[in-house]
Amino acid sequence: MSLTDPFVDSRVFQLAVAGAGVIGRRHIELIQACPRTRLCTVVDPTPASVEFAASLGVPHFFSLQDLLAQSQNQLPDGVILATPNHLHVPGALLCAQHGVPALIEKPVADSLQAGQQLADALARQSMPMLVGHHRRHSSTLQLARRTIQSGQLGRVVTVMGSAQFYKPDSYFEQAAWRREAGGGPILINLIHEMDNLRYLCGEVEAVHAVTSNAVRQFAVEDSVVMTLKFSSGALGTFTLSDTVASPRSWEQTSGENTAYPRYPSEDCYFIAGTQGSLAVPTMRTWSYPPDGREPGWGTPFVEQTLALAAVDPLAAQLDHFCDVIAGQAAPIITVADALQSLRTVEAVRRSIATGQTVALQDLR
Repeated sequence: MSLTDPFVDSRVFQLAVAGAGVIGRRHIELIQACPRTRLCTVVDPTPASVEFAASLGVPHFFSLQDLLAQSQNQLPDGVILATPNHLHVPGALLCAQHGVPALIEKPVADSLQAGQQLADALARQSMPMLVGHHRRHSSTLQLARRTIQSGQLGRVVTVMGSAQFYKPDSYFEQAAWRREAGGGPILINLIHEMDNLRYLCGEVEAVHAVTSNAVRQFAVEDSVVMTLKFSSGALGTFTLSDTVASPRSWEQTSGENTAYPRYPSEDCYFIAGTQGSLAVPTMRTWSYPPDGREPGWGTPFVEQTLALAAVDPLAAQLDHFCDVIAGQAAPIITVADALQSLRTVEAVRRSIATGQTVALQDLR
């Protein structure tokens, strides 16, 4: 919803941020820059966060429970949960109990069981919760989704995806846990990619995956290749690696995170249908000319590049969160929706562990 829309709620929303780490501080910067929002509280258990909150001129609480124990008329309009993953569900449940909408950083939970507990709780009450899969607010991803849904590609048949990059040795030296099980690209990076593919191409029905640690030889994977079967019947492949000198990842191609070098001529997704194909994020399309010639490999394609206006997805997400708080928009990604992306990643893990194809409907 545009800020110039006359139906936009004109209130300045008082937002609390729980978690004063890197992503929490980024949210705080965005709140301070947005005319619709004001930072009202910082919640963080570390002693250093007390001084940080003081430097911002806002109250500090050591726990979300302490904040929400205030009298009802002092509660924030919304809470951004930028806490460690295992605290996402407890924090969201607390917010729901006190009637406060929350933006929950991804992943929505650290386990399927915890995520389902939250989804079940929210099914019993109408408290809006937005999950922070901020790429869904990307103008690139939204244009790709509209192009696919318009039928321009015909029926989607195949999908190829890539998240291939090189994490330097210093990355692993800074934190030993990154060399151990749970510290690899499956749990750290793949959740973003599976959510992107679901948003573009619909639900994933089954997954088969193989992994390798042959390059780094750590106790955790450094490379994974997956085959995906979508509920629509489309088939996909996805390659994930944190040990290759490659520019083909969302961060390096989209340009949406300035912390990474950008390679604007490269793509990380290629979606092919019966009438055309689409490369993302360059937004190049190939389709047959409407001149009566029979479609086929001997007929030259019409090549186009779709026009795109870039936006900051995190800033757009904050604007959307304001609309959700005001009751003027449904969350673009709910807890139940985000839980399905987490289930897709869990299917990848189960397939690696068992060597079998894993159907998502079998995961509870």
